[in-house]
Amino acid sequence: EPPDTPKDFSCQTQDMKKVTCTWREGETYLYGQNLPRYTMSQTSSQKTALCKASCSKQCSCSWDIGQQWIWNVTVTVENPLGKKTATDAFDVNHRIYPAVPFQVWEDCTDTEITLHWNYENNEIELFCQTEVRQPDGKVELHNSSVAGSRRVTVRGLRPYTEYTARVRCGAAKHFWRWSEWSQPLTTRTKEGTPSGKLDIWREITPVLGGRNVTLFWKLTPSFQANGKIISYEVTWEKIEDGSKPESISFSSVHNSTRIFIDNCSYRISIMAKNNVNFSLPSVLIISKATDNKILFSSFLGTEELKEGQVNGTDDGIFISWEPRSIYDSYIVDWCNFPRLQPCDLQWKRFGPNTSSAVISSAAFVPGVRYKFHVYGSVANGASLLERKIGYLRELPPHLDPVVRKVELTYNSVTLSWDSYFTNESDPGFVRGYHVYVSPIRGNCNLKGSKKHILSDESELCKYTIENPEEKRYTVKHLMPNTKYKIVVKAFTGGGETPIVNFRYIDTPSNSNMLYFVLLLVIVPVLVAAMCHWKMEWVKEYFCPVIPSPNKSKVLSFKEFKIESDKVLKINDCPPDMLAIDSNTEVQKL
Repeated sequence: EPPDTPKDFSCQTQDMKKVTCTWREGETYLYGQNLPRYTMSQTSSQKTALCKASCSKQCSCSWDIGQQWIWNVTVTVENPLGKKTATDAFDVNHRIYPAVPFQVWEDCTDTEITLHWNYENNEIELFCQTEVRQPDGKVELHNSSVAGSRRVTVRGLRPYTEYTARVRCGAAKHFWRWSEWSQPLTTRTKEGTPSGKLDIWREITPVLGGRNVTLFWKLTPSFQANGKIISYEVTWEKIEDGSKPESISFSSVHNSTRIFIDNCSYRISIMAKNNVNFSLPSVLIISKATDNKILFSSFLGTEELKEGQVNGTDDGIFISWEPRSIYDSYIVDWCNFPRLQPCDLQWKRFGPNTSSAVISSAAFVPGVRYKFHVYGSVANGASLLERKIGYLRELPPHLDPVVRKVELTYNSVTLSWDSYFTNESDPGFVRGYHVYVSPIRGNCNLKGSKKHILSDESELCKYTIENPEEKRYTVKHLMPNTKYKIVVKAFTGGGETPIVNFRYIDTPSNSNMLYFVLLLVIVPVLVAAMCHWKMEWVKEYFCPVIPSPNKSKVLSFKEFKIESDKVLKINDCPPDMLAIDSNTEVQKL
């Protein structure tokens, strides 16, 4: 193909002595002697070449400018298939592309960095720009305020912080383009006085003659060490009598200490120290041990506070408390490792308008019970308000209740078990019990139960007891003279352990039914036998022969007959008794 017109053709100078023109070449698919040939010349006189071009990633050509400042140049590219040209007209004073600044160094204070540098051509007046990269990656650009200046001061920096800076320059007059960046320089500002306060907390333990106070401290987001912390200063003094304060210093590797105080009120302060100065003091007020109005320790009055249960979430353990208007902040403390000593006490502060929080920690694991104390804080003192216990996630209980007594009838079984013993090592809160029953043969379909399928696809009848204090349960509607398997399982918010061992029972026969059958069968048989044995007597007793007067021999005389009725004379049949019903009858007789 014939050559393309040179692309991005432009010319510039770095030292006002030599001009360099650059461009990009196109693809011609020709090689060897047929490669494109470039010629650089003045537009007005193209017979004389200004320089010989060289091409690698891009093409360039340089020549001395002498005393000529205005140029109109043409680059010609040709091959056997054709040629193309590109032209650039310029004033050398408007095409200054400075060399890279070198010998960059700095002067530092705790909040400022002054950068210094040099550049090759001192005759060119340059305007320079500094790039400062902060530790978080944020970049700021700062321009030198005076043209020709070889330094710039960057202010408002943080003490004892590492920054990376670099410099580039451009012509102060007729700006054309920036130079390349200098090599980056990494420097650290000097130390300054620590700003902010430490976050401090305490744990109080009563002992003979006073109290042991374990003090803890940590850096807060608002605290700036502004240097290397070399020590911590702990000071405590009585509030009442104004006695001389006591103090002790610890190296920077420590974040806690224990001191002994008596039962008086104390003011405790902790400061951090670097090579320049101390930070502002953080203060705690420990009240008298006998002060009943405000509880300033975790051991006073805790018996009167009930432990509320809290629940775990995907992000941590959710805690809420009842806000009180008298406090200016709240503190929640807990142990990251409650089963160890020391337990790694942690705490977190909240504002006066906060009444709930999600406490999260990388140390929280499922199945471990964590205790939380909620304090209200005012005037550097703290009052214990509420206690909470909870789990990140509950797990099934380690043990099942031990059934101590089984009472059987022909259609029910009553199970009695010991109270479930709970302690801090439990993997969850016991929320109730499940009673599982099933006949050895066949499926279970007892009234009032729910169906439960085991992993082997066998069926059980399931009864739920939602009261963890319950210790007795009766399963009804069983079949007499049947063998059953039964088990009692405790469950928590994390469920229950798999069913492994059953207890087997045999229901007795129904004695009432047997008696009924005996009465229903034997009594009628006995009655029938008796009736057969005494048939004549029974017949005479229950079915007596009723005599007919017409068949009586006494009435067989023909002469005693009136019409069709036979007449019995009284004197022929002496009665046992004679009853006279009325005077009329007497007269008639």
